[in-house]
Amino acid sequence: MAGTFKIKKNAGGKYYFSLIAGNGEIVATGQPYASKEGAIKGTEAVQRASDGAKVVEED
Repeated sequence: MAGTFKIKKNAGGKYYFSLIAGNGEIVATGQPYASKEGAIKGTEAVQRASDGAKVVEED
């Protein structure tokens, strides 16, 4: 099952997103944004950046 982005407002009035896995666990959280629109654009940026992204191991 595909993940879901949830947009929430924090106690300081900023918006952020969390990426929720199919099992309900949070797997990523975005930075705080001044607006809900900014948080939505953040999710879109993550989607674009992760499409075909490689995994690189660093020791």
